[in-house]
Amino acid sequence: MQGSALVVVDIQQDFCEGGALAVAGGSQIARDVARFIAASAYTTYVATKDFHVKPGAHFAEEPDFVDTWPPHCVAGTTGCHFHPDLYPVIDMFDDIFLKGEYEAAYSGFDGRGALSSAPLETFLRQLIPVQTVDICGIATDYCVRATALDAAKLGFQTRVLLDLTAAVSSETAVKAIRDLEDAGVRIEHAPY
Repeated sequence: MQGSALVVVDIQQDFCEGGALAVAGGSQIARDVARFIAASAYTTYVATKDFHVKPGAHFAEEPDFVDTWPPHCVAGTTGCHFHPDLYPVIDMFDDIFLKGEYEAAYSGFDGRGALSSAPLETFLRQLIPVQTVDICGIATDYCVRATALDAAKLGFQTRVLLDLTAAVSSETAVKAIRDLEDAGVRIEHAPY
């Protein structure tokens, strides 16, 4: 039987309402994803986190909100923590992949497992293994997009569960969805 993974991208306090780089609807996505995880049956569950220590030019005093951003998800701060609504299902995550310590990192495939120390690709291919990857989280047009594009490029059958994502803007979300579809990523709704 083919293994499947749910990759939950960056549902962190700084990306939800009240956070340093809040995305509208982030808190609702945290609740929806937690409910979905509790009712689902994947082979493995993993989460990614922005985990910035000194990410260099990724942070800027006057960010352009394209390549540079205000400080967010700094390691050791509350903003780096998962949204509180995700904690009831936190034990279901087999590993948490930390990315962006010393540079910008948008894709979960840029991270290493906090438990396994493995890159995400190695974890999914060798330690589990899986062929199908479903992706949800924040933000549709940045880290969800980058993670899904990398998953498809690496040969995983990849879906983005669009109703379990929140976007920075509708304009960049439309472009992200187009990019994903062009790369062979399926855009679907969560199979509740």
